[in-house]
Amino acid sequence: MFNSGFVALVGRPNAGKSTLINAVLGQKLAITSNTPQTTRHRFRAIHNLPDAQLILVDTPGMHKPIDALGEELNRSALKAFEDVDAVAFVLDATKPFGKGDRWVLEQLSRTKVKALLVVSKTALATPEQVQAQVCAAQKEYPFTDTILTSALEGEGIPALISACVELLPEGPAWFSQDANTDQPLEVLVAEFVREKILTSTFDELPHAIGVQVEDIGYDAKRNHYSIEAIIYVERESQKGMIVGKGGAKIKAIGSEARADLEHLLGASVYLDLRVKLRKNWRKDAHQIKRFGYGE
Repeated sequence: MFNSGFVALVGRPNAGKSTLINAVLGQKLAITSNTPQTTRHRFRAIHNLPDAQLILVDTPGMHKPIDALGEELNRSALKAFEDVDAVAFVLDATKPFGKGDRWVLEQLSRTKVKALLVVSKTALATPEQVQAQVCAAQKEYPFTDTILTSALEGEGIPALISACVELLPEGPAWFSQDANTDQPLEVLVAEFVREKILTSTFDELPHAIGVQVEDIGYDAKRNHYSIEAIIYVERESQKGMIVGKGGAKIKAIGSEARADLEHLLGASVYLDLRVKLRKNWRKDAHQIKRFGYGE
């Protein structure tokens, strides 16, 4: 018997959903940072097993939106409930169960989908904190199972995989055995660049950033990619924050993103980054769609 299907990871921003997905796959595909709204796509990661194909769906963190981008990300996360076989509700062990967690579970209760409770970052919390989180969440929803995880330590990852597979129906492999994501290379490049901006800038700037890939060329003889991408900002003053003195900041962003891409692609990469102004794009639904964020 072969089981296959989709399991969505949902929860508040920064609960550790993307980090868990990378741990399951054993490689970096989903970007991570400490900044809310890091995940802007419903990202599907494919984990192939001898008797199953598990497709994990990384969703934007659910939160109270303050602009059109936030509203679109929430819609994308809620849409995931309709298209999956099961849900893994990811709860940060280091932060007390609160209104945001309760709101996510209220949305989940309106569906008939089975759900796991996955407590993340347990290595950073005390046993008492972990137990309090488990008790608080279990009072709110009838989870099929509870898995304690620490992605950075690798703890609980095999148990998470097994629990997810148990909830999958019998069915065919939806993707080829060598596939690890459904995302096109353009999206992966844009996200890797945005991640480096998130980890090197502060305050409001990370939220004002959108990245769009203009061109990708591949030379098979040299096993070499040439990539051009544009970093969009909302205000003229933000361009200087990205470029940095003498272009130092954008060079560092490009160098770090290129290293990740070369590891992912197994090829050399030339990455050309430019910065352009697109005023108030987060308030414009059309512009949000152009970046490919949300639904």
